[in-house]
Amino acid sequence: MDVYLVRHAIADTRDAARWPDDAERPLTPEGVARFRSAARGLRRIVPDVAAVLSSPYVRAWQTAEILNEETGWPVPEACRWLEADKPPSAAVELLARGSSVALVGHEPYLSALASLLVSGNEHALGLELKKGAVALLAFDAAPAPGAALLRWSVSPKILRALDS
Repeated sequence: MDVYLVRHAIADTRDAARWPDDAERPLTPEGVARFRSAARGLRRIVPDVAAVLSSPYVRAWQTAEILNEETGWPVPEACRWLEADKPPSAAVELLARGSSVALVGHEPYLSALASLLVSGNEHALGLELKKGAVALLAFDAAPAPGAALLRWSVSPKILRALDS
């Protein structure tokens, strides 16, 4: 099984006056444009996934919708277990979604999830996902903590370079 961890694209700066609920903070126009290009680059190296699960926070949801529009991946499904304040261990059960799944969310949540899946410990692996970056974790057997192999992690700049 392949698991693609996708960090949301560039979002507006936190501003309690504009977004009293940080979950409502959207992507910037620049973030949308850059991620559209990155998603087209991603399509070149990952033509399809079986499912796309996304944090319902606006910035993650917009990122997941762009993935659907630019890659042809499935329409995203909202998943509260990918919200920024949830424990990464809660996402392990989400991985029984077929041969491949994309999880769209936040930092440091996604890095902690990657660490848990690769090492069995949320704090052992030092992975940093920039906004709009994607990492691939692969499982040879049933997905479980400590059973994944980190195949690659690609910055949004590299993904945009693949958009041709």
